[in-house]
Amino acid sequence: MSPVAVIVVTWNSAKVLPGFLAALPDGMAGLDWRLVVADNASVDDTVEVLGKLAPDATVVQTGRNAGYAAGVNAALKAAGDDGVALICNPDIRMRQGCAKRLVDSLGDGVGIAVPLLYEEGRDTPHHSLRRESSVLRALGEAVIGNRRAGRFPRLSELVTDPGAYRRPTRADWATGALMAISSDCRAACGPWDESFFLYSEETEYCLRARDLGFVTQLEPSAEAVHLGGDSQVSPRLWSLLTLNRVRLYGRRHGAVATACFRGAVLLREASRAAFGRKASRAAAAALLRPGALRAAAQPDHVV
Repeated sequence: MSPVAVIVVTWNSAKVLPGFLAALPDGMAGLDWRLVVADNASVDDTVEVLGKLAPDATVVQTGRNAGYAAGVNAALKAAGDDGVALICNPDIRMRQGCAKRLVDSLGDGVGIAVPLLYEEGRDTPHHSLRRESSVLRALGEAVIGNRRAGRFPRLSELVTDPGAYRRPTRADWATGALMAISSDCRAACGPWDESFFLYSEETEYCLRARDLGFVTQLEPSAEAVHLGGDSQVSPRLWSLLTLNRVRLYGRRHGAVATACFRGAVLLREASRAAFGRKASRAAAAALLRPGALRAAAQPDHVV
């Protein structure tokens, strides 16, 4: 059996890398593994930190801020085509034996395995499981909020049922901060979609895997802490996340359905903007801007 390829994409990640690397031996306990890092032209000490703390790692220099999916593809190419891949954000802290539990849960139709994710300082798991987007779900989230709507499968993408996080649960997709992907799933799906510079790339990959017969499943015995990003507070990144949701929906549906979905998402962001949420105000403005969906595919949208 080939070593598990631990795939990490970095961009100015020097502050979070030491904690990730320190937790890696316990998180990977029981597995043969190798670390492969794709660095998207960091201007901080990311590469130096890797050289000092992980001298045996394979480091791929992409030469530019190529985006998350492109970084994943570069690291996967360097790792080779065989074996399981463990896709990790550098702000993940795996708990003891996390990776082995994920790897052991692959097979029997499970192509992608994800752990319970905890936010730093919280003892309840993050709602990381998702349903595929629909117009009705977007409207449900706009009218009553995604957490309330999450109790009703037809009205929200978010899976909030506590029982779903206590047992192995299959979902349309899941938060991509940490996921194990089987070799068969990798071979069937091919590379990640680099047109998604940031956000929705894991959604697209999970849905594509599902279309090819590979499900995404939560393994609740595997646990990790996710320090999180700034998409919830940064207007620019929240706008990109919102636009890419609509772009992905448009890839899988016709023009009329996509227009309805865009309108429902706009309703949600506009209603939250009315209550003073700056990120939603920016997202609503982006949704109304001509050419915004095309612009979301360009790196300079966020750089």
